[in-house]
Amino acid sequence: MTSEGSAAGAVDGGLDDPQELEPEQGTLALAAEGDTADRADWEAAAAAVLRKARRLGEDDPDELVWERLAQRTLDGVDVTPLGTPEDLDGLVTAGRPQRTGEWDVRAHLRLAAGEEKQANETLLVDLEGGVTSLWLTLPDGADLVPLLDGVLLDLAPVVLDAPASPVATAEALLALAADRDVTPAAGTNLGVTATAAENDLVAVARLAHDHGLLGVVVDATDAHDRGASDAQELGRSLQLGARVLRALTGAGLDVDQAAALVEHRLAATDEQLTTIAKLRAARRLWDRVLELSGASEETRVAGQRQHVVTSRPMMSRYDPYVNVLRTTVAAFSAGVGGAEAVTVLPFDSPLGRPETLGRRIARNTSHLLVSESHVARVADPAGGAYAVERLTDDLAAAAWEVLGRLDAAPDPDAELDALVSATAAERDEQVATRTRPITGLTEFPAVDEELPQREPDGAWDGVRPWGHAFEALRDEPATERVFLATMGPVATHTARATFASNLLTAGGIGVDVAGATDDVEALLAAYDGQRVACLAGADPVYADWGAAAVTALREAGAARVVVAGRPRDLGVDDSCAVGVDALAFLTRTREALA
Repeated sequence: MTSEGSAAGAVDGGLDDPQELEPEQGTLALAAEGDTADRADWEAAAAAVLRKARRLGEDDPDELVWERLAQRTLDGVDVTPLGTPEDLDGLVTAGRPQRTGEWDVRAHLRLAAGEEKQANETLLVDLEGGVTSLWLTLPDGADLVPLLDGVLLDLAPVVLDAPASPVATAEALLALAADRDVTPAAGTNLGVTATAAENDLVAVARLAHDHGLLGVVVDATDAHDRGASDAQELGRSLQLGARVLRALTGAGLDVDQAAALVEHRLAATDEQLTTIAKLRAARRLWDRVLELSGASEETRVAGQRQHVVTSRPMMSRYDPYVNVLRTTVAAFSAGVGGAEAVTVLPFDSPLGRPETLGRRIARNTSHLLVSESHVARVADPAGGAYAVERLTDDLAAAAWEVLGRLDAAPDPDAELDALVSATAAERDEQVATRTRPITGLTEFPAVDEELPQREPDGAWDGVRPWGHAFEALRDEPATERVFLATMGPVATHTARATFASNLLTAGGIGVDVAGATDDVEALLAAYDGQRVACLAGADPVYADWGAAAVTALREAGAARVVVAGRPRDLGVDDSCAVGVDALAFLTRTREALA
């Protein structure tokens, strides 16, 4: 109750409101005096930092920071360093993710013939651990009865992936549900792929339509696995989606019925902003395809159903535990991007069949994001962010251009292969120069690492890892080691010694470190006849006795001498520094060691 004289509704016995803290109406300012910086102020502050880092000249205008700090994707799309209201000018696409609440935590299991009982135990552990749906890659003739024993088909959606026998496998799942007298859970997908033979595609789609289930997977991750860019992956998705609509409408279904059967599968990488933008762009692009196909407003509002899988190529076989970090960022991006279902691949997947720990971490990644970080509490959390909206629009435009090229090409598959090959080559160059670093592989490699052993399962067949060239070097380590000629005390040579050691280790080359030295004699005392020596020290030390060290090492037996740092007049054969083509340097060094 409130007192009769309390017009403001104060509670009896309560304290009076502190009137002196109440601002006058219309005067509330959320920014403090020092927080009212404008664009020019930001440019000046950013330019000062870049000048200190020598990335901007003293006479360069401040506004050049936009060009210096912008990142360009493999599609030629610029990612702005700072979103501004002007980024919303000229947008040509619109639309937001439709998912509300938690995403479907989908576990993947690939099994070979005769493994149904063993796989069943794995599935039940996943379900008991909180997985909400199952994605099964099956061999021809797989027996679903023992495989799905104990799986509640009316609660846990099952997504089939049986390329050798899609119709028979779909019929087997429906028969199993009928035997148990249950209706398959919503979200169950009979799983024929968009690339399947048209008669199989139509047959499975009709089964799905008759039973009120999903039936078709438009899987563009095949292009991603070969090295495609984001726009190329989206273009591939649209191309396959259009093929499905044409095939199913040609078989008697209308556009709305055909679209309702489809789930799109895309990859999520640890490149957070571009992944979020890719998933948002995918919905806008699919909406445009539906619009041009004559779909109803209701179908367009329902939008694209997305199953997002963490990227295979971004993962590394070496220092595989770093994959946990990569897949966490990818899953976060998928959730923010609006994916209805997310599959986090276990960290040990590149090594072979994942074991219990890897599968547990994979499913718990989504649980932590959903239940602990509350990422799913907000629908489209990136919506309205200037930079993300600009990136989404630009990426959608780039993907639509790719679709146009594929449609116009006499051989769309050959055209896609050519586009993907060019992109993969560009990415390879960035990895080689370490402008696209891969932690644990090209950067900060683990010395004398013992990899976990896993049974081969073929899951990585056809996948082109981003770090494949460095993995190949690590697979066959050099038989001889490099002498790291550390010059001067530890405090002065540590930076370059660490850089050189990490670089050589990334190429499968062992290092013997001299330790602290104060002159040529001390350096030679640590030398043990290695064919290749690498100087590592500070510039003043190089100037003081670097040339003498090179001469002495050659006379002691070093066939090749390199220097850590920029090339200088020391009489060396090679040099390594930030920005060098690391792969080429490592190849030359290994040839010298051989």
